[in-house]
Amino acid sequence: MVLDRGEKLEASSILKAPTGISGLDEITGGGLPAGRSTLVCGGPGCGKTILGMEFLVQGALEFGEPGLFVSFEESTQNVVDEFRSVGFDLESLIRCGSLKMVHVVIPREELIEAGSFSLDGLLIRLERDIAQTGAKRVVLDSPETIFSVLADHNTLRSELGRLMLWLGDRKVTSIITGERGTTALTRYGFEEYVTDCVILLDHRIAEQISKRRLRIVKYRGSAYG
Repeated sequence: MVLDRGEKLEASSILKAPTGISGLDEITGGGLPAGRSTLVCGGPGCGKTILGMEFLVQGALEFGEPGLFVSFEESTQNVVDEFRSVGFDLESLIRCGSLKMVHVVIPREELIEAGSFSLDGLLIRLERDIAQTGAKRVVLDSPETIFSVLADHNTLRSELGRLMLWLGDRKVTSIITGERGTTALTRYGFEEYVTDCVILLDHRIAEQISKRRLRIVKYRGSAYG
């Protein structure tokens, strides 16, 4: 059920993880689905990575939940430097063990074994990092970069679904970021179907005015604003 502005959200039957982000907890009725996965998609510069990182930072500072940030594009130092420029002190959270950041580059041969595509190499790495940090929140930033090794979208969708189930089995609340597609919400057009919540970010210029918008596209088991 989608609510119009001014209507009150009814109590949800699913457990939610508050984000601590102003306004987002209000329109989601308490936060993101706890122990499940949320897709945050949008074009370049719309704030996907910032939303994901703030979810981790607020989780550590306000709710005592350690976080794991996994980048598939930029190095850890680059991410730390970029967020320092916007006022995020990630280094102090890393030092006290509340946040772990890793840059994952998976060689093609680890993804393609015996002619088939598999995310087993990624799952092994995530298992280790989650166990080391006790992470309750995980952000996978642009994992679609590893999908380019395979053109079979049915296999990709199956493996991504397996990744979502794997994260759920470990009771972590996760965010996956993805680029906006030309004919679908995402580049490959299936990520929105295997995640429980989908948030669309938009950044556009209208009459020389910069406008940013956030829209909840779907939220399984919950009403939303």
